[in-house]
Amino acid sequence: MAPSPLPQVTRRRACQLWGLTLGVLTSLLLFLSWHKEQLAPSTPAPSTATHKETITLDDGTLAFCLNRSLYEAHFPHLQLYRCREVIAQDGLCQGPFHPPLLLLAIKSHPASTGRRATLRHTWAQAAEVGGFRLQPLFLLAATPKQKQLELVARESHTFGDILMWDFVESHHNLSLKERCFLQWVHGHCQQAAFVFKGDDDLFVNPKMLTDYLRRTPNASHFIHGNIRVHSAVMRWSKYAVSRDFYPMDKYPNFASGGGFIMSHQGLAALYRASLELPVFPLDDVYLGFLTLAAKIPHRHDQVFRVWGIPKDELSAYQHSICIHGVSLERMEEVWKQLESPFWTWS
Repeated sequence: MAPSPLPQVTRRRACQLWGLTLGVLTSLLLFLSWHKEQLAPSTPAPSTATHKETITLDDGTLAFCLNRSLYEAHFPHLQLYRCREVIAQDGLCQGPFHPPLLLLAIKSHPASTGRRATLRHTWAQAAEVGGFRLQPLFLLAATPKQKQLELVARESHTFGDILMWDFVESHHNLSLKERCFLQWVHGHCQQAAFVFKGDDDLFVNPKMLTDYLRRTPNASHFIHGNIRVHSAVMRWSKYAVSRDFYPMDKYPNFASGGGFIMSHQGLAALYRASLELPVFPLDDVYLGFLTLAAKIPHRHDQVFRVWGIPKDELSAYQHSICIHGVSLERMEEVWKQLESPFWTWS
């Protein structure tokens, strides 16, 4: 005789216990992964013996020499690290996608729980907007603070939108997020037609973002953003690099890391370039070198407001793809004002 079904209360309790157990196990895995990283050095990257010692990249105006030995001497961990995920999202981009997939890849910190919560109920939602399927993904690295790891594990279990590696969050390690994200896309998300990449203190207008992609001729041929043209090298502040490491006074052109767009075609070329070039310790400059090596042109547009806006008016949010440095309270306020019935949210 078949066993009688469990009472509803018992089934609910079993589900709650399973969810709690899964959360604890995830936290434990994160904790063990973190401490393993502290006890043992990073697994070396594959041998670079076949790589050129010096790589020269020319943009038609300036030539840039990248000496591998200098990179390994000044920033060895950036060169040796192999991308290891402690929270994976291997199935996030399983399709087919009709309409095409637009991935919202958002750099975040384990401590920024409140920011991610605000983004999830404003612009960083899975949705269909303007002929694209939007899918958010938060990009995180590790932290020694166990409480933060536990909160991240719970978020991941609840929302399924966090991708986390086991290197430590730091300013220079943001370049590893670029490299490891390119590797992840190559392995798990080649279905993405475009990727919008930005920070978690951005306000993004999804309607403007998708309108821009639809009305821009040959949009897949470019890196789109607020383009810095031969930006001067800083020798002070947190963006400083020493002259011993980088003797040139200018950088190649690059899209400001606050918010930019890459295409499926460009992502593949950038990934191939990342296998050859050493990792520069500033993430947007590193992407600039990859872009130059991949021979992808830039397209500048001021609708990428990565430096903020001179006057905080609703019209600026209506006519910008992204605005940097928006408070969480203002973000929610603007979102309510911009919501419109022709946006179909899932």
